[in-house]
Amino acid sequence: MQDVEVIESAEAAAAALDPVRARLLGELAVPASAAGLAARVGIARQKVNYHLKALEAHGLVELSEERRHGGITERVLQASAASYVVSPGAVSASAADPDANADHLSAGYLVALAGRLVREVGALARRAGASGKRLPTLTIDTQIGFRSAADRAAFADDLTAAVLDLAARYHHDDGRPHRLVVAAHPLPEERS
Repeated sequence: MQDVEVIESAEAAAAALDPVRARLLGELAVPASAAGLAARVGIARQKVNYHLKALEAHGLVELSEERRHGGITERVLQASAASYVVSPGAVSASAADPDANADHLSAGYLVALAGRLVREVGALARRAGASGKRLPTLTIDTQIGFRSAADRAAFADDLTAAVLDLAARYHHDDGRPHRLVVAAHPLPEERS
């Protein structure tokens, strides 16, 4: 089971977002048969089986084991991932393109950039997983409190200078290209 799977197709996204199927995916963090799931969620086994076949057709659940009871084979399934993210490309072929937005300080640019990040890393992770390799990534996630807009602007200038210096120091034209994204946004207020 993967930690996170990026859903690339509209059909798979629709299957995963169906309320009954989403509930079954959540329950399948622990492998179960259709009969076991039916008992846990209070839905008829035949209906559970119908939904499981749809999820399996899109690769969202996978066979964990088969148990034989006399002449009957019980299929035990599990979710293919602990959690799922829907790629913007699954929603629309014209997913937001950060290169189409000249305002790099806008929320629209940041959202388009995040969408591209999901699409690219999702595709790379799938390829790495299929070949049995690990995808090398680097993530820095932290919080910072700015006292003023001037402090935020000074931080942005210092960060830009530091990143440009590091990029100049470590970039090699014949090296494998990597994308570096640095973003900042206000934290959403927690709702109680």
